[in-house]
Amino acid sequence: MIKKMHDLGVRSDYAYIAGIASVGLTYISYLTSRARKGSDKAQADRWGIFVATWAPTMFALGTALRLEEGK
Repeated sequence: MIKKMHDLGVRSDYAYIAGIASVGLTYISYLTSRARKGSDKAQADRWGIFVATWAPTMFALGTALRLEEGK
């Protein structure tokens, strides 16, 4: 899968940028979920945690792609 992504032009820098962006998106999604009327803290926490799981995935993909670029 990583080789196919590399062949399609996906670079490690893109995955690292997506990981950093997902950290910011975590805070934005948490705060906007908290700001909505009728939204409770538990729902905002779950939504923030869901988005927060994207960052490690993107960083892992970035590392795998970096290794593929070094071949």
